[in-house]
Amino acid sequence: MAEAAPAPPAALEVKNLSGGYDDTPVLNGVTLAIRGGEILAVLGRNGMGKTTLLRTILGFLPPRAGSIFLFGRDATGQAPDLLVRAGIAYAPQEKAIFQDLSVRDNLRLAAASDLAFRDALPRAFELFPLFKHRLVQKAGTLSGGEQKMLMVARALMVRPRLLLIDEISEGLQPSVIAQIAAVLRRERNAGTAILLIEQNVAFALAIADRWAVLKRGAIEDQGTMAADTASRIAEHFAM
Repeated sequence: MAEAAPAPPAALEVKNLSGGYDDTPVLNGVTLAIRGGEILAVLGRNGMGKTTLLRTILGFLPPRAGSIFLFGRDATGQAPDLLVRAGIAYAPQEKAIFQDLSVRDNLRLAAASDLAFRDALPRAFELFPLFKHRLVQKAGTLSGGEQKMLMVARALMVRPRLLLIDEISEGLQPSVIAQIAAVLRRERNAGTAILLIEQNVAFALAIADRWAVLKRGAIEDQGTMAADTASRIAEHFAM
């Protein structure tokens, strides 16, 4: 009998990661992994280290200890531009839309060339059809929810292998959250690995395959979806 082919490496593997800002430690030995075709939701209240975790993975903050592997290769401390070339996309919590630029110009920033942009633009329309007839509209005149959708469309139009998303549902009405959730499910089913940072537990659990609770810079609890998952996570938020 032929031996089974080895499983592909995790899209992202973080091992005993510690880091923070200057003399302020934030992360304390975080370990997690996510594979292609999977959504991992990292949950926690404000100030627990969720955004710091993303910024350290992306190379915006240097790790103090531990390691980061992307697609089986050591990427600890690599510059953000190198990670983007490796197939990483990032949708940050803070507004990353250029308000005075058009929808088209904001989307153009995701592509390496005009040719790549022309090839990728139909994908943005496929994900969020409302932008097809609004390319010349200034991004700053979009509603808050539409700006979040534009940010997701820009991150996904180049078909990343790994998508990192920070608090995408914050301040959005339920209909917009539902649209974004549908897009993320579709990307997961197409094989994209998604690391979802969230406080909105209901949204996260509606689309995630696994979850982890980050508290005071460390993974306090984690698991897969089960009947008691929501109540189990709620206990951590109540503490």
